[in-house]
Amino acid sequence: MLLMPRKVKFRKSQKGKLRGLATLGHKLHFGEYGIKTLENGIIRANHMEACRIVVARKTKGAGKLWVNVFPWKPVSKKPAETRMGKGKGDLDHWMCPVRRGKVIFELSGVPEDFAKMIFRLVAFKLPVKCKFVTRSNL
Repeated sequence: MLLMPRKVKFRKSQKGKLRGLATLGHKLHFGEYGIKTLENGIIRANHMEACRIVVARKTKGAGKLWVNVFPWKPVSKKPAETRMGKGKGDLDHWMCPVRRGKVIFELSGVPEDFAKMIFRLVAFKLPVKCKFVTRSNL
């Protein structure tokens, strides 16, 4: 089940710029451990779902996971081998722009070394560089 908004005001959006640091969501709010981005980028809905599945399989029901980002921005794509013009393409996928310093996932209820191992596997699934953070070293 991929994440996507239930309803949006506009079907298609412009690309926009991704600059600066995260001023909101740069600290842990819920869990003991988290994974924080080290660069600006975009995270697609299928990336987030892949990360959620990795955590669910490894923890086997132990612990609690919080997802602090939501794919609210639509991305359109034109079909292959289409000539220029003829308007903007159809909706292809949903994504969430993230700035560096944003805590994407939080986890609690598991030992620190186990959480570190899980978030290492999660970082492989993400298109941005990330680092493991704990409540004590923030």
